[in-house]
Amino acid sequence: MSKKIEKPVIYSALEVANICGVVNQTAINWINNGYLKAFKTPGGQYRVYPDDLVDFMSSRNMHIPMKLLNTCSNRAAYNSGILLVIDDDKTFNTLIAGFINKNFPSLEVLQAYDGFEAGVQLSSRHPRCIILDLDLPGIDGFELCRKINENKEYGKPAVIVVTALQSADDEKKIEELGIVNFFRKPLKLDELSAAIDVVFKD
Repeated sequence: MSKKIEKPVIYSALEVANICGVVNQTAINWINNGYLKAFKTPGGQYRVYPDDLVDFMSSRNMHIPMKLLNTCSNRAAYNSGILLVIDDDKTFNTLIAGFINKNFPSLEVLQAYDGFEAGVQLSSRHPRCIILDLDLPGIDGFELCRKINENKEYGKPAVIVVTALQSADDEKKIEELGIVNFFRKPLKLDELSAAIDVVFKD
């Protein structure tokens, strides 16, 4: 019996638009302007490989669905099952890690207590999501976010900020850094759970 050959996954411009939540013409414009890598079929239709779409979405801090990640050849760079908690308050860090382990048993939960340790974990383990305190010793959370945005080596994780900082200027900086979600301490665990669920949903 001959083995069935699996066809590589490719997306049309319309499928790209649906994944990204835009209209078809916007996806075509991205391709025409050279922002999104694509090729043309003999019939003149655009087609996009999953890896190229993930790279494009990562560069724009877009949420990348799990189904898309699972079709990528380089999906290890966007690990779908690891979450990293970064907070120098060890009691709070352990509380959050324990809560996630209990409510998301399929995830591997890592912990880091300062910016330097977080950088090591980011570059070696490529977590899909990080829960980040901004007021960290060493490299602070703002600088860590900048490094994540600038360095593909970290795999472009989704960033959920949990902070005790109250400044309106800090909130503006957070928005500019492309954070997925932002919560002030004291934290409501059900809200954090919902935010994590969105990151890891299909």
